[in-house]
Amino acid sequence: MLRSLSIRDFVIVDTLDLDFSAGFTVFTGETGAGKSILIDALALVLGERADAGVVREGAARASISATFHTHSALDAWLAERELSSDMEDDDGGTVLLRRTVDASGRSKAFINGAAATLAQLREVGDQLVDIHGQHAHQLLLRPDAQRQLFDAHAGLTEQSAAVAEAWRVWRACVKQREAVEHQSREMQLERERLEWQVGELDKLAPQPGEWEEIQGEYNRLSHAAGLIDGSRAALDALSESDGAVTSVLNGVVHRLQQLADVDPGLRDVLAALEPALVQVEEAAHSLNRYVDRLELDPERLQAVEERMQALHATARKYRLPPEQLSDELLARRQQLDDLQAAQDINKVLAREAASRAAYLTLAQHLSGARKVAAEALSAAVTNAMQGLSMAGGTFAVALHPLEEGQSHGLEQIEFLVAGHAGVSPRPLARVASGGELARISLAISVITSEAAPTPTLIFDEVDTGIGGAVAEVVGRRLQELGRSRQVLCVTHLPQVAAQAGTHLLVSKETSKDDRKAGGDNGGPVTRSRIRTLDTDGRVQETARMLGGTTVTATTMQHAEEMLAQGTKAAQAANSPREASGKRPRRAAG
Repeated sequence: MLRSLSIRDFVIVDTLDLDFSAGFTVFTGETGAGKSILIDALALVLGERADAGVVREGAARASISATFHTHSALDAWLAERELSSDMEDDDGGTVLLRRTVDASGRSKAFINGAAATLAQLREVGDQLVDIHGQHAHQLLLRPDAQRQLFDAHAGLTEQSAAVAEAWRVWRACVKQREAVEHQSREMQLERERLEWQVGELDKLAPQPGEWEEIQGEYNRLSHAAGLIDGSRAALDALSESDGAVTSVLNGVVHRLQQLADVDPGLRDVLAALEPALVQVEEAAHSLNRYVDRLELDPERLQAVEERMQALHATARKYRLPPEQLSDELLARRQQLDDLQAAQDINKVLAREAASRAAYLTLAQHLSGARKVAAEALSAAVTNAMQGLSMAGGTFAVALHPLEEGQSHGLEQIEFLVAGHAGVSPRPLARVASGGELARISLAISVITSEAAPTPTLIFDEVDTGIGGAVAEVVGRRLQELGRSRQVLCVTHLPQVAAQAGTHLLVSKETSKDDRKAGGDNGGPVTRSRIRTLDTDGRVQETARMLGGTTVTATTMQHAEEMLAQGTKAAQAANSPREASGKRPRRAAG
């Protein structure tokens, strides 16, 4: 439930701080006073898109903060994303949402003080608030809006999304099959080209790392004579010729060993020379083994040269380095396999059939669930219509079978309405009376809200187009919702306002503002104000709503009677939660 709302420099609101209670609360006021601006501010802090136009003229940025009571599902969501708050009250945990928009249109979002994305704000908002806008009845004329509302009310949104994904997979398989059928000649030519290329590369059989190995072998073979001569000369110098290094160094070490016995001071010199003698001897042995292995092999050299030429020529043909030939062979094989698989009409048909069967299974389950939900929603809205001056009227959710499945399932959903008894139900889009459409839309909104899990329901002038006794019934329905939910309603109807437990009056005033941008001693500025009405204030406001600009004693008496009728029911609606909520307080500033 919404606990508090704080607004700074938003449209025509400069400073506004509100605390909210449970139950049914109404906002009233003159047209243009800023009632819907409060709803817009809430929508913004719940993740709606914004632009620089929401920043009050002369201000640097707009800021909206809202505090809500949480529930277990939201607490788990916040904890999973490390966005939990330590704040708690008597009713449990809370979450603080904040949104800022600067004069350039740049927006920032925060959840419990941590930076968040708009998507995260929307996810939180979906679990906390359900907003029914004043144009909801117009949206209900669209078939896609009817389907989305129905699926959401029935809890079938996830099933519907799964059906849409299965349909997408099926249609992709259909397109692949059609491509195979219509492009078989081009695919055949491409397959033949790939087969020839793979055959050529298979014949060459390039191996990973082969180019580097064969280059090293070529260098050794092509310089074999020089390597042999040089290695033998070095070997002679080290160990085989007269005056070889090992002989001389061995004599030096032997002589110093004798001298070290006389003078221990030579032992350091001896310690340095003895390892050198060992290393020289090891080098001579290694060089001797190398010379024994090294031999001239003209035939092998020729074979290596031919292999290098073959690899180089093929690489140049495919316009890539020789060391990439083995990778290219693997890639061409994969392309050929994919093409052969795609051109295999039997495999393509099998995939198409399997994906269609998967789609039909999900879609049929969805159809069954929709049938049950359609009967329940039809009965509930029909019952609600009886109290909205549409006695005998009926509402039905029609499920029209489709010859071919669509992304949204195997049926087209359509809302049908009969305004009174003896009339065949017609599509909602063909309802002639705007008043009937508004009443039906309101009935649908109230019924679907009763089934929704969100704790706060907001109705923004959804009662447009109705009045009289119907408006009183609407007020009672909203009051009934207020017994189990927090209900906020923007209304122009005194019959609705009289049923509320809390009445907030929104007004606007024009004054001079020295802070206005420009430094010209300010100018006239319009601001929105809000205050909680006491009993006398509610009588005055209800009388204004009844009588317009002229309020008479008769109008005041009528207003008192209307409020008296609604007060008892309003107290019953609010009393179960009176201890858990605070009364709104007047805005600062």
